Amino acid sequence: MAGGTGIHVVAIVLLAALASAGVVALLVWRLLRARNMEIWIGSWLRRRPPRVDDRTVHVMFCFVDHFEPMWHGADVATQRARVDRWCRDYRALASRHRDADGRPPQHSFFYPAEEYAPEYLDKLAELCADGYGEIEVHLHHDNDTEANFRAGMSDFCRILHERHGALPRDPASGELRFGFIHGNWCLDNSRPDGRWCGINNELVLLRELGCYADFTLPSAPSDTQTRTINSIYYATDDPHAPKSHDSGTPVRVGGAPVGDLMLIQGPLGLNWRDRRFGVVPRIENADVRGGQPPTPDRVDAWIRTGVHVEGRPEWVFVKVHTHGTQEADMDTLLGAPADAMHAHLESAYNDGKRYALHYVSAREAYNIAKAAEAGREGNPHDYRDFVLPPPKSSWAGSGRNHA
Repeated sequence: MAGGTGIHVVAIVLLAALASAGVVALLVWRLLRARNMEIWIGSWLRRRPPRVDDRTVHVMFCFVDHFEPMWHGADVATQRARVDRWCRDYRALASRHRDADGRPPQHSFFYPAEEYAPEYLDKLAELCADGYGEIEVHLHHDNDTEANFRAGMSDFCRILHERHGALPRDPASGELRFGFIHGNWCLDNSRPDGRWCGINNELVLLRELGCYADFTLPSAPSDTQTRTINSIYYATDDPHAPKSHDSGTPVRVGGAPVGDLMLIQGPLGLNWRDRRFGVVPRIENADVRGGQPPTPDRVDAWIRTGVHVEGRPEWVFVKVHTHGTQEADMDTLLGAPADAMHAHLESAYNDGKRYALHYVSAREAYNIAKAAEAGREGNPHDYRDFVLPPPKSSWAGSGRNHA
């Protein structure tokens, strides 16, 4: 009897342990699903940071902004105040900082086509002409059609170029080229419910309209996030299905363009230094705002992620993003936290031996990625204009001569 009782006790303990493990697994799964982490966590677990050995690591720091002056239905006075504060305070902030090439921080203003206001873009163009960034294209749309998308995007790009000096022309084809961020993260109709886009062949349309690269991702914790993370890659559109950029072909040294569109992603992972309830790590999605300040720990994590063109791991791309016109975030973006972020970048990642820092616009990040693909090496500063020249609105502050 004693032996039988012992076996029963062991069986009960094992069953209890299995039940506990099952409860834990269920809780973990629910936590993952609550933040849509099941989409990308497998890719994160499988990824290994690149090895660079003793080469100088060149850090391309690119700050992209969903810049929306009319956010939340603001009145005209509020809109103007938002733009004016950026044009005033960003000059003051950026003028205090320099990278390895003597360049100040570069801010890429992705301006929404549906919020066009000449006054605001004239002011941003002046800021860019002083050498502090470039203007690119942002769009919010819903239940759209191919014809409407083509017409609206073509008109907006033409106006940006002709009226405001933004967007370069391709030296080979003469067509206007632009970087793109999709509003509400919904590139290529990627929301499961089909809202905030409506077009399954958006990658093809963007390519045909002159888009050189998309800068939307990461979008976590949104369900629009892709399985592909921490990558620079080409996506091929399936016009019959949404979210064709869920996977693709990495941009690599010695490779060639494939598919329809290059995507340059920012870092995505888990922040173990910032945990919910002291236990669950928060998602690190490269979003900079009041509630997510750019602390030194975050900056270090972005660089450790090592986003790069395959075969050129010593050129690291750090693309972070924000919504710059929201009042709750402006003190972070234009004040002491951003100032400290740049100071940390310049002290920890710009010694000229182990690291060299390069502040780049979205266009310059693309050009440097294309230079890596073409097998170029050395100082990426030499390739800021490798494929696409600067737009007219940035010539005055670029320090480079253009015809």
